[in-house]
Amino acid sequence: MLSYRHSFHAGNFADIIKHVVAVEILEHLTKKEKPFEYIDTHSGTGLYNFKSAQARKLEEHAGGIGKLKEEEYPELARYFEVIKSYNEAGKRNLYPGSPLFAKYFLRPQDRAWLFELHPEDFKSLCLNTNRQRKIKVACSDGLKGMEALMPPKSRRGLVLVDPSYEIKTEYDQVFSAIEKAHKKFATGTYALWYPVVDRPTINKLKNKFIRSGIKNIQCFELGVLPDSDERGMTSSGMIVVNPPWGLFDKMSKLLPKLARTLGESDDLIYQCEQLVDE
Repeated sequence: MLSYRHSFHAGNFADIIKHVVAVEILEHLTKKEKPFEYIDTHSGTGLYNFKSAQARKLEEHAGGIGKLKEEEYPELARYFEVIKSYNEAGKRNLYPGSPLFAKYFLRPQDRAWLFELHPEDFKSLCLNTNRQRKIKVACSDGLKGMEALMPPKSRRGLVLVDPSYEIKTEYDQVFSAIEKAHKKFATGTYALWYPVVDRPTINKLKNKFIRSGIKNIQCFELGVLPDSDERGMTSSGMIVVNPPWGLFDKMSKLLPKLARTLGESDDLIYQCEQLVDE
């Protein structure tokens, strides 16, 4: 199924937690001169225009990035820096997807591998990444592509797995793909995004990681409404394998603040968990 288009949802609250976590990991990777590799299994188009017909249909960014004031979040300086780099001065009409957040941090010695199955989104992704040598773009299955790249030559990197979950079996597929990749590349950082539409499904996914034997797994979740069977996605989260030092402390302080800004209920809805110790 290829009906999902992220252009309808870009810049929403789910994007914020996903990209804040990605920025923290990417910034950590650049602290050493050694090269790293970025692998994005479900890349989308890479850049989204809030004035497009698709974005204006749902206006989800208004309840996400549209609510964040840069001066109130000095701890997100790099996150805002990346967004501003793709916009004209004083404007926030364009929002980068995960590939362009990663592109911002790539140095000459680093490489990126981007996968996108949707043919139209693939074309846009190629244009938005300018087909640079250090960025390889493929119109193919990202989970299979990730497996073929294991282990990356640099032995350092971030693997971002961000499927649409249009098909329920994707929850099992992404876990299995990460489990297999980890056996070949145990030192890599894996960041898996998930939506909370059905809480038992997410609990099952977390339990798979807990029982996997993989060490050092953290989970961060941000919600705007309490769990519900009728409202669609009410929260979203990131499961991070081999997170950088300091990420847990930062998210512990940041998540309640974001929940207060973005939440649509009286409750602050967030989670910050160490699923598996180091």
